[in-house]
Amino acid sequence: MSVSLRIGIIGGGGWLGGAIAGSILDAGLVEPQKLSLSYRSEEPRRFPNSFLTTDNQALADRSDVIILSVRPDDWHALDVDAGGKLVISVMAGIRLDALSDRHNTGRVVRALPNAAAEVAKSYTPWIGASDVTEDDRALVRAIFQACGSEDEVARESDIDYLTGLSGSGPAFPALLAAAMMSDAVAHGLPAEIARRAVNTVMTGAGRLLERHDECPDEVVQTFVGYRGTTAAAIEGMRAAGFDASVAEGLSAAFKKSVSMGDAS
Repeated sequence: MSVSLRIGIIGGGGWLGGAIAGSILDAGLVEPQKLSLSYRSEEPRRFPNSFLTTDNQALADRSDVIILSVRPDDWHALDVDAGGKLVISVMAGIRLDALSDRHNTGRVVRALPNAAAEVAKSYTPWIGASDVTEDDRALVRAIFQACGSEDEVARESDIDYLTGLSGSGPAFPALLAAAMMSDAVAHGLPAEIARRAVNTVMTGAGRLLERHDECPDEVVQTFVGYRGTTAAAIEGMRAAGFDASVAEGLSAAFKKSVSMGDAS
C-alpha cells in the first residue's frame, strides 16, 4: 500500500520517530518528499530527501497526518494546532480527550509501538476516538503494519495495560537474559561465552515463537512434561515467585501509565 497523503512526524529526529519514518519509507507507504520530520537540536542525516524542520507548526501545516513522537513530559509544552487533521500519538499515558483538546481535532489515535519498530518487528496496539474515520483506520493499520504488527483495541485502559506489556519491547527478555548471564558468570563461565549463550537462546526462542505462533504456555508445558533439567529450572523459578514478580511488575507499569495520563 502507498498513500498520496503527506505524513509529518513531530520528534522524527528521535529514536522512535526515526524508526517509524524508516519503516514507512522502506515499506513504500510514503514518498520521501511527502514525509516531514521535526527535530530539536541535531538534524537527522538519514532522511536527506524529506522535509526537516525545528518548527512543529510548520510541519503540521504541510502534513495531512501528524504523528506525535515526543516524551510525554515534553508534550505539555507542545503547542500545535492540527486543524481537524488526523493526529496519531505514540506517547505513553496521554488520553484521547487531552490530545483532541490540545491539538484542535477530533481525529485522534493513541498507539503504542515498541523498540522493535527499528527492525519492523514492533507490536502496536492502538485505539481511535469516535471521529476517526474508516479511511483513517486503514492508514493507521498500514503505518503500524510497516513497523511490524498491530491490533485495534476497544478501551483506552487496554492501551494503558499494554504500555507495560508490549510497550516494553526487548526490556523484559533482556531482564531475564541479564539474570541468566549473571548466574552463568557466577558459575565460572567467561562473560563472552555466557553472553553468546544467553543471547542465542533469546533470539532463537523469538524466531521459533514467530514461526510456529504457539501459545507460550503450551511451550512451557511441553518442557515441563519432559521432566528434565528445563522442567526443574521452571519449577524452581516459579517456586521462587517468578509469576508473581511478573504480575507485580506489569501492575506497576499499568499504574504508571494511568498516572501519566492523569497528569495531562
